[in-house]
Amino acid sequence: MTSSFSLSDGTILLRPHRPEDCDAMYAAVTESIPEISPWLPWCHAGYSRDETAGFIKVARAAWDDRSHYPFAILAATDGAFLGGIAINHIAKPNRLANVGYWVRTSRTRQGIASAAVRLVSQYAFATLGLTRLEIACIPTNTSSRRVAEKVGAKFEAVARNRLVMHGVAYAAALYSLLPEDMT
Repeated sequence: MTSSFSLSDGTILLRPHRPEDCDAMYAAVTESIPEISPWLPWCHAGYSRDETAGFIKVARAAWDDRSHYPFAILAATDGAFLGGIAINHIAKPNRLANVGYWVRTSRTRQGIASAAVRLVSQYAFATLGLTRLEIACIPTNTSSRRVAEKVGAKFEAVARNRLVMHGVAYAAALYSLLPEDMT
């Protein structure tokens, strides 16, 4: 993994996670547990710094083996840790993947997630050669749905049993992004 690799629009900066992100990421997650935990099973009461360190280790390995691409979302000006976004569940033969994201509670409703989705989408299409990205979220997760719609993703369906969280299968609102949607 190239430690200096990053994507930026001048407001946010996306780059692979680094070990030195641990404390800042842990603070962002713990601040956001009440808002994020209903949608992301890894974010739970009792979330620990060790879980953050473990995630960062796995995220770095994912970049090395190119199995998926987790990014830290940082403020471009001061490097403040804002959240995370990933290109994952990559189906190389079909040139498609999923995009998942979260933004710390104190920085929501500032366009951060939308900007991050735009940046990773450009990377996915131009660099990884993907032709379709999917955003799947619980239908009642209005924040994630707003982000998908804001970036121009097309709503396709409510897919039955599309996501499993906390051992339970849920329907998901399924959105797609294609390269031509980014113009």
